Amino acid sequence: MADNKKGQLWTRRAAMFGAGAAILGGAALLASRKEDRGGAHDSYFVALSDALRKAGIAHPVLVIDKKRLDHNIAAARATVDAAGLPLRVVVKSLPAMGLIDHVAAGMGTSRFMVFNGAMLEIMAAREGADLLLGKPLPAAEFAAFIDKVGAETAGRIQWLIDTQSRLGQYAEIAAGRGMNLRANLELDIGLHRGGFKSAGEIAEVADKARAYPHVAITGLMGYDPHVPKMGDMEDAYGKSQAIYRDAIEVLKGKLGVDPTSLTLNGAGSPTYLRHTKGTVANEVSVGSAFVKPADFDLSLLDHHVPASFIATPVIKAGPMQLPGHEWLTRPLSFMDPNAERAFFIYGGHWLATPVSPPGLQYSSLFGRSSNQEMLTGSTNVALAPDDYVFFRPNQSEAVFLQFGDIVLFDGERIEGAWETFPVSA
Repeated sequence: MADNKKGQLWTRRAAMFGAGAAILGGAALLASRKEDRGGAHDSYFVALSDALRKAGIAHPVLVIDKKRLDHNIAAARATVDAAGLPLRVVVKSLPAMGLIDHVAAGMGTSRFMVFNGAMLEIMAAREGADLLLGKPLPAAEFAAFIDKVGAETAGRIQWLIDTQSRLGQYAEIAAGRGMNLRANLELDIGLHRGGFKSAGEIAEVADKARAYPHVAITGLMGYDPHVPKMGDMEDAYGKSQAIYRDAIEVLKGKLGVDPTSLTLNGAGSPTYLRHTKGTVANEVSVGSAFVKPADFDLSLLDHHVPASFIATPVIKAGPMQLPGHEWLTRPLSFMDPNAERAFFIYGGHWLATPVSPPGLQYSSLFGRSSNQEMLTGSTNVALAPDDYVFFRPNQSEAVFLQFGDIVLFDGERIEGAWETFPVSA
């Protein structure tokens, strides 16, 4: 009898334990269930949808909002003008001549930074353009460029030099073509992507450059996008500035020049605002901040607004279904209500983030597609075929060249387009 009572006690305890575990498991399951983020286009994207529809645009396009672009130009100009810092426009981030013209006019600048031979050839034909390379080109491309445009045109450009070896290559090529080489030295001020790391290295390359009668060192370039990502931004900025300052002092002593006569380039979109509060550079480079892709949602760019979007129509819409795994569909949508419906769009697989309507997401189960990409959303996303989905490009330089002409939105209608540069890397 005692053994029977003991067994009943253990049975009750097991049942209670099992019930408790089930309750805890259910609570954990509910806690891990994702929030429904779905919704409808806000008034801005409703207006943009209407404008695209009235313009008869029913394919993927890159849209620039000119009012927002002008806001960013005004924000940048007010910032750099107050600090007395000239601005150099980064061409790769704004790869359309109409866009470059608009930004350059708004900023009152003729300074440009270029990153490949194809865009350099286009920009070299621009009258009065002050061109600085933003990366060192292979020696073979350097030689081919001179052969194409001539020694006089190539001699007006500041070519970026990152090693003594590259200086020797460029000097030999330039000499063989009767060209005077203007060399701007790349500094490693903390990014560790290449360039000269110390005052000693700068002294050595300066001595080497002086041995060539047709070579002149015209300045320094120090890029510092790592600064906002460091634990102590001010400390990282201070260290980068110290390295730059030492390099300036070396050139001052070796070349016997006034540093203000040199091109002392610094910053980039992520850090140009910090430079306006004090810098050893005498100009800053900015490109992406004018259109503010998603990767540039940084505290130092809070005074800029997103001005570029990808718009594309929905081709198909319906309930989410998993081919061959239909049994998973219901549990999946329960755990993630944003996977309840499926929307197949025109094109896809861009470096971009879905932004409107809210709650859209890529499917990790279906994967990415450049033909009919699938996005999922909740039942609160009421998209139908021919409606538009909007993305923010994560960056501008690679993405802007994927759509043909850039479509211009004035807040109410589509007012024209800017032709992009030919595709190049």
